[in-house]
Amino acid sequence: MKTGYPRQVATPHRKIPLTVPDGMTPVEFFNSAANLRNLADDNGLLRTPEDFLLYRKAIGHSVEFDTSVILDTSQRILDPLGRPVRRDQLSDRESKVFSRMSHTIIEYMAEQYPDPGETLIMCGEASLDATWPLCKPGVPTIRMIHNHFIAFSQADLKGAPAADPDNPNLTDGGHHSLFLYHLSDVYHEFLEVLDLQVMSPMASKTGTLGATGYPQGLPSWVVRGGMDGLAEARFWREYDDVLKGFLDFYRAFFTLVASPGGGMPANLYYPNQVENVLLFNNHFHRVAKEIRDRIKGDPQFANEIRWRPAYKQIIYRDDEGRLIVTISQNSIGNAITEMLGIVVERTEDEEAYARAEPALMSRLHEVRDRLVTAGIGEAINDAP
Repeated sequence: MKTGYPRQVATPHRKIPLTVPDGMTPVEFFNSAANLRNLADDNGLLRTPEDFLLYRKAIGHSVEFDTSVILDTSQRILDPLGRPVRRDQLSDRESKVFSRMSHTIIEYMAEQYPDPGETLIMCGEASLDATWPLCKPGVPTIRMIHNHFIAFSQADLKGAPAADPDNPNLTDGGHHSLFLYHLSDVYHEFLEVLDLQVMSPMASKTGTLGATGYPQGLPSWVVRGGMDGLAEARFWREYDDVLKGFLDFYRAFFTLVASPGGGMPANLYYPNQVENVLLFNNHFHRVAKEIRDRIKGDPQFANEIRWRPAYKQIIYRDDEGRLIVTISQNSIGNAITEMLGIVVERTEDEEAYARAEPALMSRLHEVRDRLVTAGIGEAINDAP
């Protein structure tokens, strides 16, 4: 059995009983308050007082286990671009609830799938802010912060055909990622500023999956204590610190790309590190100049630039059973699974989905009930 290359898995889904009104693009419709209310009514499982919504994915990544938690502000914040889209935009109370929900669901997945050789488990989120033009293919269908929780059978992954290595969504280090292809050394050096105790830095590629060979070269951290580490509040603060470091790096680089005299971005989390590690680094300036010059002469390349921070951050269990955190620059259209080399081909297949649905929903109801027992939220749409 060949291993070590990205895989393409086929995942069936139900027919979506929604019709996009004439004159609207799918993206415009999916970000509407009406559609998001329909999402809660048709697929919602649990809601918290803070408006976090646990829901079944209508078009999912996996029929083994696949759910999301979204901060559903659609009924009180009508501007799709005005809704919270990153963890650093949450209140302290929202952040604690989001972390408790994430920990509870990951804990359930680890108990349900204890053998890393049989099942890959992962969770993570991607930036959903105004980094795409609305007319761009791959634009986020829901511009609100949400976390994905997914399980894949390792046998299914290893038996899946190879994905096209030139798929533009496979943007991991060494392929299309700007930071790691051009700025790997300074990127890793910059993130060394993080004061981490529960998370410990790992050498590049030591946590790659045998089935896919991904992730490739990304800065990664192992969670000390595994699931016990995730149970510590400090872990979730450190998980947020990784994101904050990434945001500073991204803002500093693209501020420099936009204007060489732009100076320090506002509202930095690590201003001393930006000034001393990034803005005093000649290679950092050289790469920014190369990107700036190309933008001036290549309109197609310029249209791909995402000026606001665009990221994917995940927690996954590797083949040795370790829990690993990693973060990557995000690109147009790529899904959270592609960070681990898994390209999902979604197909409408009512019969195949119907065969998998009872077991899938049983697991989603079990994790929903665990959240209710923990006092995190209340069940909705309680009929099986």
